[in-house]
Amino acid sequence: MATQSSGIRGLRTAVAAVLGIAAGAVAAAAAQRHALDAIGERLEHLEKRAVTQQQTNLAMQQRQHWELLSKAMDNPELTEVLDIFEAPVTVQKRRQYLFANALYTNLLCYYRIGNLTRDEFFKHARGMFQNPIVREYWYATRQQRASLTGTEEAELGLLIDDLLLQLDEADTDEWWVVGDPPLDA
Repeated sequence: MATQSSGIRGLRTAVAAVLGIAAGAVAAAAAQRHALDAIGERLEHLEKRAVTQQQTNLAMQQRQHWELLSKAMDNPELTEVLDIFEAPVTVQKRRQYLFANALYTNLLCYYRIGNLTRDEFFKHARGMFQNPIVREYWYATRQQRASLTGTEEAELGLLIDDLLLQLDEADTDEWWVVGDPPLDA
């Protein structure tokens, strides 16, 4: 009986050891899971903060762009610095083009910071490009946009180019229905 009793004790000890190891593994897994969840939450917080910082940076850049353009539009000598158009233009036309640039850049910024969907961007652009001066500006700056390959801004520029072709070819005066809005990316 002593042999049987020590065998049972040995079995109990082995079971207790296995249970201890299992409990330790469960506790370690739970601690690891908790750590992974905490890391996931921290990463999510950092990603949101990065998006917010990117939006802040874009807004600051937009403000600086407007301030520079405003100075140039107010001073013909500074306006000459921004004469990047393919054909010579008058000071008045250059100032109008700079304002058209400010309008388009503002629309682009609104899209980039998430205030507009791609569909809304398209619809606003469709209205903006009804103005002949804005269209002239667009055509006069074609050369600068050609260097923007592979960027989101280049994609949107091509979208505008396509829209203008559709508007030019449309056999309707109802410009607000011309063109298929893009699928939001």
